[in-house]
Amino acid sequence: MAMAAFRREGRRLVVASPNLLRSSALPSQQEQVSLGVRSISTQIVRNRMKSVKNIQKITKAMKMVAASKLRAIQVRAENSRGLWQPFTALLGDTPSVDVKKNVIVTVSADKGLCGGINSTSVKISRALFKLNSGAEKESKYVVLGEKAKAQLIRDSKQHIDLTMTELQKNFLNYTQVSALADEILKNVEYDALRIVFNKFQSVVSFLPTTATIFSPEIVERESETGKLGDLDLYEVEGGETKSEILQNLTEFQFSCVMFNAVLENACSEQGARMSAMDSSSRNAGEMLDRLTLTYNRTRQASITTELTEIISGASALEG
Repeated sequence: MAMAAFRREGRRLVVASPNLLRSSALPSQQEQVSLGVRSISTQIVRNRMKSVKNIQKITKAMKMVAASKLRAIQVRAENSRGLWQPFTALLGDTPSVDVKKNVIVTVSADKGLCGGINSTSVKISRALFKLNSGAEKESKYVVLGEKAKAQLIRDSKQHIDLTMTELQKNFLNYTQVSALADEILKNVEYDALRIVFNKFQSVVSFLPTTATIFSPEIVERESETGKLGDLDLYEVEGGETKSEILQNLTEFQFSCVMFNAVLENACSEQGARMSAMDSSSRNAGEMLDRLTLTYNRTRQASITTELTEIISGASALEG
């Protein structure tokens, strides 16, 4: 009834006085602009809510994919730990031994969105590089993974001897890792290989680790001083000399440690990605709640303003 009376009074005022209608019944130009701003802001918030929902779906899907990959790799990584432990007991793992030629093998991921796992490996590699550099020392990088390559190439491009990427596109077996280890040994000269990787502990934690492998000459030199294991305590069958045995042992040790390092780093990557995607999903949910509240408040304010204008117009007509 009130709206019908308002329309009848409006028609009468159009015939009687157009200026009065312009001043009282219709909103002014400034009010029209403000109404337009309110409607546009509501649409912007609605679009933002839609994009946040899509992002949340993606992060939840990535978390599930990382969980499935982690289950497939974790058992293999735990089983590979038994390969290099006998070599540590026999040949030792003493990073404090001073050598001239150091090669830092940095193991990283090819993809991002996994927290600071790759940055941690790069930081440790740079610290080892500074620690083992000097007037009579030489340090070089061997980089495995696209992320470490992208970071180290910025300031240490001249010190990188070899890079390998797309290692984790398919799950690597021991044969493939042995081929990678042979490729590294053919292209670098070293007294010590220092492998930097992230050892898997749990889904939410990983331990940055450095494994040191010495050349046969350094092993023989240090074993005479008693710092490393002494092969003379073991009975060796066959016609190989001590240097040949050490050569074979160090190469086998490097391939075993590399195999474990690649698997441990892949486990740590998937665990870190799970944690990062879980945090992203929760953050998206919290942002969605805030946007929903903002949308409801904006919409309620727009409705209240329109009702106020209608009531004000009706009151002006009745007066």
